[in-house]
Amino acid sequence: MKNIYKNSLQNLNKAKKVLKKNNIIAVPTETVYGLAGNAYSSSAIRKIYKIKKRPSKNPLIIHYYNLKKLKKDAIIDNKFLKLYKKFSPGPLTYVVKKKKNSKISILANANLKTIAIRFPKNPIVRSLLKSLEFPLAIPSANLSSGVSPINIYDVVEEFGNRIKFILDGGTTKIGLESTVINLYGKIQILRPGSINKNEIKKVLGKKVSILRKIKKISSPGLLKRHYSPGIPIKLNCKKPDYKAAFIVFGKRFKRGKHIFNLSHKGNLNEAGRKLYITLRKIKNLGYKKINVVRIPNSKIGIAINDRLRKAAY
Repeated sequence: MKNIYKNSLQNLNKAKKVLKKNNIIAVPTETVYGLAGNAYSSSAIRKIYKIKKRPSKNPLIIHYYNLKKLKKDAIIDNKFLKLYKKFSPGPLTYVVKKKKNSKISILANANLKTIAIRFPKNPIVRSLLKSLEFPLAIPSANLSSGVSPINIYDVVEEFGNRIKFILDGGTTKIGLESTVINLYGKIQILRPGSINKNEIKKVLGKKVSILRKIKKISSPGLLKRHYSPGIPIKLNCKKPDYKAAFIVFGKRFKRGKHIFNLSHKGNLNEAGRKLYITLRKIKNLGYKKINVVRIPNSKIGIAINDRLRKAAY
């Protein structure tokens, strides 16, 4: 496919040229593939919202190479620095106060006082960020409310040739979006991910709550319906309905035509990596409904259950 580019210095330079013209490309991160655009350019941000059909009230995560580049745009404190030292670069997004003189487009943060920021670990996107004079807004590379992409084929399935430049970084390592932690006011996990509440609490030495009731959209991942394959999902099932695809977890389940096991070994990290692949596969096989067994609600299982609840909404 003409719009897919292997990772090379030559192709990274091409990607930079596309971004500098305020156009959009698809890039791998360690979580999922994203649509990247110049976070300082309202023109680029409009293109992201338009192609994703994303509600304008739903802010984007701004991705940086390091602290030096961030300090122009955000106010940071000791809480942030402790977490940054432990978890960044990596799958943790911080919601912090935006500086008044920040160049970040007000469209990218939905005109809020805060911005959601992340330092991705994937070496391909890090190489890009290091060489650019602006941070990148990178939401997941899918249509709004749909299943996030974990490889280039998912991106092509979503957009075809409408994204002219897709950087190939193979399959993403984690397969679920980053944990989002609010550090502006109450310390609160707004979206669970692979970094869990206990890990954050251990670093901060402070109480960390998990957002239960959404009053306003203050970060990505808070829409009620999200991560959906577009067919009905029923959760916590002991056995499947007639002709439903049955998503299971663990070795007690036998193999079968309608059975899709996220991890025969009962490994939650593997289940996280396979969740979106499985949802896409089931949809593409033509199933009209999905049943899911109860998934253990611990560690990354909390994030898996969060995605499934929103997909089932």
